[in-house]
Amino acid sequence: MARSILAVVAGYATLALLIFVTFTLLYLVLGADRSFEPGSYDASTLWVATSFPLGVAASVAAGYVCGTIARGGRAPQVLAGVVLVLGLLFAIPVLRATDAAPARTGDVSNTEAMQWARQPKWVALVNPFIGAAGVLVGAGLRRRKGSARD
Repeated sequence: MARSILAVVAGYATLALLIFVTFTLLYLVLGADRSFEPGSYDASTLWVATSFPLGVAASVAAGYVCGTIARGGRAPQVLAGVVLVLGLLFAIPVLRATDAAPARTGDVSNTEAMQWARQPKWVALVNPFIGAAGVLVGAGLRRRKGSARD
């Protein structure tokens, strides 16, 4: 039981860390002008298109870590459920948002970008499902690799 809990926590920590690091690097590479629509904090099409593969890779890695630590059992399914539920809970403020972000002028820091960034509502709804599926794929990859050694 303790191994399963550790596996879920480690998997989620992996997901959070990879998302933070890769999205920070993506922002540094793209800069404010390509990350956002002109004069706003609305995510650009380039940002949205690039963020999906990064999110998939992070969730697959999280599932792999979880599966490795758990060594079988239902921990990856629990992690997938946690990713789905928390993702949907985090989507609620995006779906309910009515406040307008200030106009964006010039370059903005990574912190300011995270504070004001606005993603499309459909992205906030789709990401939790993609994340949960990625976790299950990552756990499946771990399971296949483990059974190939037997």
